[in-house]
Amino acid sequence: MPARFNPVQIFSGTQSHALAEKIAENFGTKLGELSISRFSDGEIAASYGDSVRGSDVFIIQSTFAPTDNLMEMLLAVDAAKRASAHYITAVVPYFGFARQDRKDKPRVSIASKLVANLLTTSGISRIMTMDLHAPQIQGFFEVPVDHLEASVIFIPHIRSLHIEDLVIAAPDMGGTQRARYYAQKLLAELVICDKHRKYANQIEAMRIIGDVKGKNVIIVDDIVDTGGTLSKAADLMLNEGAKTVRAFCTHPVLSGKGYENIENSRLTELVVCDTIPVQTGRSSKIRVLSTAPLFANAIHNVNEHGSISSLFRLPEEIQASLEMK
Repeated sequence: MPARFNPVQIFSGTQSHALAEKIAENFGTKLGELSISRFSDGEIAASYGDSVRGSDVFIIQSTFAPTDNLMEMLLAVDAAKRASAHYITAVVPYFGFARQDRKDKPRVSIASKLVANLLTTSGISRIMTMDLHAPQIQGFFEVPVDHLEASVIFIPHIRSLHIEDLVIAAPDMGGTQRARYYAQKLLAELVICDKHRKYANQIEAMRIIGDVKGKNVIIVDDIVDTGGTLSKAADLMLNEGAKTVRAFCTHPVLSGKGYENIENSRLTELVVCDTIPVQTGRSSKIRVLSTAPLFANAIHNVNEHGSISSLFRLPEEIQASLEMK
């Protein structure tokens, strides 16, 4: 007898609705009815309009600011658990609070661990996310973690640009591993931006380790916040002889004057994913690539107990595996 899998139902919080609709469409279904209501004092309530009994439920919501987005996710998970859902996956394209992953000074919270505890306690069976600020955050969870990578979206796009004299840049020492992976796959050289912060979101000094003269540079990072680092890096690289500077960042936080900083920078373009909604009209330099097909495939594989690691393969790696068979 062919294997039978539990029915899949996909729901969305209020701030990730546009992405969730694309994911559901790519999966081949429609979003289920999840009502997020607020009392007059701002208190949030979540309820399902459809029965979820016995279903594999996937709730899509990025937990970017404000924290209402996190609270919506927690309440939606709790409601699904109390409605007898078979399996509950929190699909969190952008995992907020990930930058608070350790005690870097005395008497501070480790917010990413707290959020992991909250999600686990709420009743999730699994979490699916993309490009965590620090991969070791996966260890904060007591449930399986599917950690998707934007590289399978970004690298084919970069190849399609046919950029000559390409150099990949890490925005800081912590991003060296990610940048080295891109450089290896794109057969490009690697440079590193060595920066020192005086305060959060404020860079005191920056220098480039490596040669960018006569090169077309692509900076790869997981988050673009205020855009200050990218703007300063672009200035520095162009002053040192780079021909162009682009940036590929997974999560477009773009807080404060982020949009203005990117628009007024010397970057050729900023390419991001749709893990956080982007106000594209605020900067002509921002290009958005969709993560919906990747998340839809991941949901399909989770439901059918398939491989998630197979989704990390680049097109030529897929072709090579087929030829081996």
